[in-house]
Amino acid sequence: INQFPSVFDLANAPEEQVLKLWQGLGYYSRARNLHNTAKHVVTHYNGVFPKSYNQLLKLKGIGTYTAAAIASFSNQEPVAVLDGNVYRVLARYFNIQNDISASPTKKIFQELAQKVLPPEKASVHNQAIMEFGALQCVPKNPNCAVCVFSSSCGALQHKLVDKLPVKTKKTKVNNRFLSYLIFIDSQNKTLVNQRTEKGIWQNLYEFPLFETNIKATEQEIIAYINTLNYKVVDVSVLNLFTVIHKLSHQKLHIQFIEVKLEDILANAISITNLKKLPFPIVIHNFIERFFTK
Repeated sequence: INQFPSVFDLANAPEEQVLKLWQGLGYYSRARNLHNTAKHVVTHYNGVFPKSYNQLLKLKGIGTYTAAAIASFSNQEPVAVLDGNVYRVLARYFNIQNDISASPTKKIFQELAQKVLPPEKASVHNQAIMEFGALQCVPKNPNCAVCVFSSSCGALQHKLVDKLPVKTKKTKVNNRFLSYLIFIDSQNKTLVNQRTEKGIWQNLYEFPLFETNIKATEQEIIAYINTLNYKVVDVSVLNLFTVIHKLSHQKLHIQFIEVKLEDILANAISITNLKKLPFPIVIHNFIERFFTK
């Protein structure tokens, strides 16, 4: 808020500045979506944030849940929210045993959520059902004895509370093994690259990367470095233990390798200037630990 007091300030800011301020929060796509949405609001709505559900859906990064929440909370539009808490409450109360990870089931729940929504009290109802799921109808071991809906809850009557909602699809977690090469040349400068491809950490910076299917040995790393035709003085692993960094769908196994060179690197950056660039938090923490005096 201090950096971008208005939507115009955010829209006019360079993306790199936005990502730098977001550093450490994770989910960097949200920062990019926020930035793109600010530009859209300035261009198409003269800086006035849209209020209707259908208009909100046109904004990047805003899906059905967020659009319904904003529209109902701020504008009393009668649109039902559907998040994990609401799925759980509806599945248990109405004893719905369909798999919520299946697309047809999502439509069933959306229609049901809309059906039970009192149009004149959309905001209160949406907030109440989400809070009820978060505080009372919790995922594990809910206290059904004190629940106001215990006499009419379908899942409780059929002893299925711990089985609902049904969700069979699980996110597969991929293991990735990353060896970051911190080249230090004769002028105490290093190399960094900007990740431009889609995927994790898009448009953030990182050190040159050597990625392998399993953890790379020191011999494999040295062999790879030798293919780059630098005049290597010394190679050393900077982190004693592999750094584990967990994302929603990936588990990263990271090691940082310092490579001292006789060369003068082209397009190098002073180590003191690293702090000016946006890095993934795991690399930022490494820089803070090893390079900040």
